[in-house]
Parts: sequence; structure tokens; C-alpha cells
Amino acid sequence: MDVTIVGISYRERIERLRAAKLEQTAEKREVVGTMDHDDWGMVLPPEERRALTRLIGSSGAPITDVKLSGIDLESNHPSGGFFGPAICGRNFRTLLELHPVYIDPVSSLAGGYMTNFFSYRSPHWNPDLDTSEFSEDRERYQLMMGIGGAQHFCQDLTIGLESGWGGLLGKIERYEGVNGPDSRGFYEGLRHVIHGARNWITRHAERAAELAGYEADELLAANLRSMAEVNRRIVDAPPRTFLEACQWTLWYQMLARMYNGSGSLGAMDRVLLPFYERDTAAGILTDDEAVFHIACLLLRDTAYVQLGGYDADGRDSTNRLSYLVLEAAELLRIPANLGVAVGPGIDPGLLRRGVEMQFRHRNGIPKFLGVANTARDFAKNGYDIALGYNRIYSGCHWSAIPGREYTMNDIIKINLARVFEVAFDDMYELGHTPSVTLLRTLFEDHLRRAVGTIARGIDFHMRHMHEVFPELVLDLLCHGPIERGRDASDGGLDFYDIGIDAAGLSIVADSFAALERRIEEEEAFGWEEIRRYLASDWAGAEGERARLMMKSVPKYGHGGTSGDEWAVEVSRLFTRTVTERATPGGFRMIPGLFSWALAPALGRQVGATPDGRHSGAPLAHGSNPSPGFRKDGAATALAAAVASVQPGFGQTAPLQLDVDPGMANERDGIEFIEAVINGHFDLGGTQINLNVMDTERILAAYEDPSLYPDLIVRVTGFSAYFANLSDDLRKLVVDRIVREHSPG
Repeated sequence: MDVTIVGISYRERIERLRAAKLEQTAEKREVVGTMDHDDWGMVLPPEERRALTRLIGSSGAPITDVKLSGIDLESNHPSGGFFGPAICGRNFRTLLELHPVYIDPVSSLAGGYMTNFFSYRSPHWNPDLDTSEFSEDRERYQLMMGIGGAQHFCQDLTIGLESGWGGLLGKIERYEGVNGPDSRGFYEGLRHVIHGARNWITRHAERAAELAGYEADELLAANLRSMAEVNRRIVDAPPRTFLEACQWTLWYQMLARMYNGSGSLGAMDRVLLPFYERDTAAGILTDDEAVFHIACLLLRDTAYVQLGGYDADGRDSTNRLSYLVLEAAELLRIPANLGVAVGPGIDPGLLRRGVEMQFRHRNGIPKFLGVANTARDFAKNGYDIALGYNRIYSGCHWSAIPGREYTMNDIIKINLARVFEVAFDDMYELGHTPSVTLLRTLFEDHLRRAVGTIARGIDFHMRHMHEVFPELVLDLLCHGPIERGRDASDGGLDFYDIGIDAAGLSIVADSFAALERRIEEEEAFGWEEIRRYLASDWAGAEGERARLMMKSVPKYGHGGTSGDEWAVEVSRLFTRTVTERATPGGFRMIPGLFSWALAPALGRQVGATPDGRHSGAPLAHGSNPSPGFRKDGAATALAAAVASVQPGFGQTAPLQLDVDPGMANERDGIEFIEAVINGHFDLGGTQINLNVMDTERILAAYEDPSLYPDLIVRVTGFSAYFANLSDDLRKLVVDRIVREHSPG
């Protein structure tokens, strides 16, 4: 039922908000250009306040920085940078106090962010803290080591919703007296963040009240008066109502996103449930109103949200809000990062609802989470299963215990294909007779060295991150930092489980299988011959013939092949190498298989490989087999393959599943996809990123993206507008969706 109030319904208001979002996205695309990341809800600042710069991040992924002109921040270092909690908090406060006000009178929530703090931080790492000890191995293996990596863990929103900004200030004052002068700079930084946030909120309340006086439309005027009242109250006091809780959550989410890019929101359906239940019981909130407020929250940022799952006792936590969040996302039809929990005892209706949305809108929303498996796997680290149940989906492929666990998930990456290439070259340089057995030994040796270097880098990061760029915004809503006077990266939390992801699994597995088949079993080629072909990138007619022969060896994902066996072997080797010991400083490392959107960039790091891949070609996505792994590209075979290589310690190896809805009528298609999802999780799978996408439409959009400005795809763990992506990522998506079923 869609309630109409004074001539405009909630559905119509959502449509207006969506239209404004599309206009703002088009402007960003024109001014900013490529956006190869989550579709952050950033609104471009007024033109007179706009300054644009382009930087390249340490990961190689493009970062576009939009600055507010006329803002000068302090430096405390000869490099021009600023480092440490007090000055980071003070500078962020300055940014917030000068940040423009953004109010859409159609929305029930005030605010919109227009810049990011990273834009003002250069250099990002203190040059006095020398990282040259890692240079040799970092270059050799092209390691993404995570030094200086920010956020990628999850706050506990209930802390803020129960305390409010005033309560958080009182908590800081109380514990500063307990922890003494050594923590003074840390507490100063936290206070600056809160004072900056309160200033930002207050100015929005004042502007909303001012606009209400000019607004001729009585509905919009009443909405603006409500907006002003809500924001005046929550400047200090904790939220009382569902609307106030949504507004408070939005302010915090925008602060976190602006400060260091954090997109974790957690279990929104659980966090907001007490407010929903109180308000509906009191008769002051309808489901239509709740959906509208949720839509206004989701509109402003693509935060990562888990719906459903288990409580600490393993009971289903799915509730009415789980469905209302899905409804809000369905009405908005903009990029969103919602994950639907699937597992024994969890309401199966939530899975059905999610798959129906996929078929109805074909925009990659939502994704699906094997929460029973990730909880069980996490317990293998020596934890109680209850902690595994408490972990919440909070990023592209990862989970964390809200407010208690520091993880650095999705920051550290090892390119297995590059490690393989180094081992292959080393085999010849050592002067031994080449063999698959020797190559396997050398691959393990180099993998151990690469992991060891990363382990030392983790310790280095943990020693220094708090004095470079502490996690001030996330610290506010965690259990421990305020109480202990220590940043989350400096012992402020209870648990430290550092995620390390591997990419390039299929390249390595298929290369081992091809060498084993064509050289050692069939003797079709010699080792020196293959070495020459790789060095020349399969040049000439003979090189192309050899490439096709190597490429035609049955691959990982086909089922029952040497490639499948090698994939399992390499995954287990990586898992053992990561988990067999902690870092020298005692931090646990947890393995996953995930490339994020870096498959093209990681591929450029590697020359031609024995599986028939050309030099510089993209890696296969995450833990998926290479495109064309079998002629029929069967979804069931793909699901079984990815399930077989799960590391099994709580970090995921997602299945990227791209299907054409033309495979069956909608009802049969929905039931088939449900069966694939359940089957994958029954086999041990941990997460599924799903696209139900028309082949013809994605091909047309690839030819001219401007004709499809509202086409949304799940690129990897995140969803985005297809037109916003670079050529590299558009091709990555097309290769998966269109060419997955092509013969090898």
C-alpha cells in the first residue's frame, strides 16, 4: 500500500530523489570521470567551492579527489603532511565546519557529503617511517602490503545510537581522567571530530528551518520543519524515534566515508529494530514511512549492510525490517551493497525475495552470504562459534565483529600468478632440470617468502598507523578505544584478525595443469620451448599454435580435471602458509581469495603464462575459473569449483555468478538460482555476487555506455553504474557476463 500525503506519495518522493541522484551522477561523470569503486553518494560541491585533483592510490586503483576550495589545513611535518591524532582530528573538524550545507526538501533526512579527507592528505604516509626494508620483495612479487591502509573493519552503531554525541563527549571526559596524559592527543582528536560533527549538524538544522519559511508547498515546509527539529535534538541527545535513528546513522555514515572511506554499516535491520518496534507499537510509524526513511538513508551512500543472519546463540535474526530494507532498495533502484544471509534455520523467504529482485530489476542487488559457513570457519581460529555468528558483512567480501575486531580486510593482496612467474623464471636460473615437481617446490618457497614479508609489514603498520592516521571516526563507536585511550590500530580493540587475499588462482592452477599435460605426459613440447614461447608472448604462427594447445587443456572448473586438483592444491598451500603461524608481532592472519576490481591491474603485472594467457591480460575474477573454463559455462559447475577452493578460516572466496535471465522463464529461473545458491553454500561456499543481466543490453551498453546511464552491475563485491566504470572494468564485466560460456 502506498500512502498519499497532501497530494504526493512516498513512492513519488522516492522517484524524485532517484531522479536527482541520476542527475548528480551524470554531473560527477562529466566533471570527475571514471569511478572504479563503490558508487559513493558524494554530491559535487557548488562550482565556486570546487577544486579537482587526480591521484593514483598505492593499490594502483584510480582515486579521484574533489576538494572544497579555500580550505587550508594545518601541517606538522616538513613534507607538508599532517600526522597524529590531535592534528588529524583538528583538521577534520576544520573541514566539517567549512563544509557546505546540503538539504533536499523531498528527503526526510538532511545532509550530503561533498569531499573526502584523503584529498587533503599528502603524503599519506609519514616519510620519516622508512618502509625500504620491504622494497625488494614488494617489487619482486608486486605485493599490496597494507601499510597505511585505513578502515576495513566495522563499528558498532548501537554505541552511538544509545549515547548520542553528547554521551560520547561525556565518555571521553570520563576516561581521559583515567588514562592520563599519554592519551591526551588521542582524546583531543576524538573531541575535534565530535565538535566538527555537531557544527555540521547544527548548520543543517538552521538551514532547514530557514528554508521552511520560504517553502510554498505545505508538505515540503512541514518536512523541513521536522528535519530542523530532528537535527536540533540529535546534536547532543541520543535518537528516540526511528526517524531520528536514521538521521543519526546517516550523519555517522557520511562522517566515516568522508574521513577515510569507510563504508561499513553492519546489520541495519537489527540496529534499527528497537526504534521501529517502539514507534510502530506507539502508532507513530507506518511501514510506508519506515521504507521511505530507509530509502533516504540508502540514497546518500552505498554502505555495506547485512540483512538477516544469526544472533550469538545461532538463532535467526531476520525480522520485518530485513524485508523493508529490501523494499526501499527496490524502490530506489540505485547502486546498493546489501547482503542477504542464507543458511540453515534462516527465513528462506528472504532468499526468495532477494532472487526475485535480481530477476525483476537485473541490477546485481542484493548479494548472498553463507553466514553459517563463515561463522563455522571463523571458529577454526580458536574462537567460540558465537563470535563467528556475531561477525557481520561489512565490505566487498568480508565480515567483522562490530566494534571489537580489527581486520584490515580487502587491503592486503598477493598475486599468485606473479609468484608463479617468479618461481618459473627461478627454475631456469638455478640450473636444475625443470619439472612440475620442482616448479611446485619453488612456488611454495616464493609464496612463503611473500607471506613472510607481508607479515612483517603488518607488524610495521600496527606499530605506526596510530601515529600517522588513526581511526578517529570508527574509534568513537568501538568497544575499547575510548575506554583504553588507544586507537583501534594500536590495541584499542579485543580481536586482531588480519585478512590476506590471494588473486590469480585459476591462472596458476591451469598453468600447472597445462605444463603437466603437454610437457610431462604427452611430451608435445619441451621446457625450453615453452620458455621461449612465454618470453615472446606466443609470437608467430608456431607460438599461436602452442598457445592454443596449452589453452585447450581442461581447466579448473571443468570438473574432475587436473586443473581442478591443482586449484585445490594451490588454495590449500596458500591457506597453510598464511595460517600456520602468526606475524612476528603475534597478529593472526586469515586467508581469503579475492581480487576486488583489480583483476585488470594485477594482470598487467604478469607476463604470458603457460595456460595460454597473453602477457598483461587480466586475471580471472577472484576465485572463479577463467572465462571459457568449459563450453557450457554451467552455473552448477562454477558453483562447485569455487566451493572446492574455500580457504575455510572466516575470510571468503566469493562466487561471481553472472547469468542471462533468458535461460528460462522467470519462475523457473528464480527456482534454479535459489537451488544454485543453496547448493553452493551446502558445499561450503561463503558468498555469492550475482548478476542477472541481459546479454544484449550489456553488449549495447558496452558499445555506448551513455545510452544506459542507469544500468547498474555488480562489478565485484560492490555495485556501480556501468557508465561510470573505466574501459578496463567494463570489459571485465562484459567478459564475465557475455563470454563466460564461450569455448576455451
